[in-house]
Amino acid sequence: MTQTSAQPQPPLWVKADIPAQISHALEEDIGSGDITAELIPATAQAQATLITREDMVLCGQAWVEEILHQLGGNLKIKWHHQDGDFVQANDVIFELSGRARTILTAERPALNFLQTLSGTATTTRYYADLIAGTGATLLDTRKTIPGLRTAQKYAVTCGGGKNHRIGLYDAFLLKENHIAAHGSITEAVKQAKQLYPNRWVEVETETMEQVKEAMNTECDVIMLDNFSYADMTAAAKLVNGKVKLEASGDITADNIVQVAKTGVDYISIGALTKHLKAIDLSLRLSI
Repeated sequence: MTQTSAQPQPPLWVKADIPAQISHALEEDIGSGDITAELIPATAQAQATLITREDMVLCGQAWVEEILHQLGGNLKIKWHHQDGDFVQANDVIFELSGRARTILTAERPALNFLQTLSGTATTTRYYADLIAGTGATLLDTRKTIPGLRTAQKYAVTCGGGKNHRIGLYDAFLLKENHIAAHGSITEAVKQAKQLYPNRWVEVETETMEQVKEAMNTECDVIMLDNFSYADMTAAAKLVNGKVKLEASGDITADNIVQVAKTGVDYISIGALTKHLKAIDLSLRLSI
């Protein structure tokens, strides 16, 4: 994996969701109270160190800090790495000190967010490294964990990918049923542009004939859905930069480089957010 400098803080459209995401997670975990933490004396102080048991790309600092904020207890955290950093196995991610009960209550929700978002970022970095230098851009999809759309979208950027549309509200993706409802790609694009002239319009195509029709509309991107390598290459030559091309469907680590070399501009992969492997983290506590 490549080393990168630290990512900036999550953008405002991500930050806006964090308090509610954390509030729900804490309510889910704590309920009427952490009875296990009550085994520890109320005045006991502790220090904790979080390490990773495997190589990873860090993501989730803002979520951890919001957990500490909502729990109170004046815990102090010292980060050894920042979002977007590549962290080697057994490295320290952060040190935490303060009230022992609060640390123990914070542990699981904090690790849940870190292991999930870092898993997304790490998977993304793996794919992004594979196509580095090809000219193709890696995109995510809407195949995210319910309730964590914005968090996972941010994690993708920490891993070196780019965001596709965030939801159904910020861009058009005209699929088979949308096109059928209007009788043609041409008419569907026309209606989309009339409704929202400034919104991005993408058309999903399954044949070269559909590509030819789409390229003569006002669409911004043509998606090549499950095209062969030969047809992707042919589509890139046909379009010749007039409109952006996105490859999608059954793209894996085994074939992504070959897809990128066909000349497409974007490659979208649902696995970045739906097939992620959570990172193995360990919090070591001393009281």
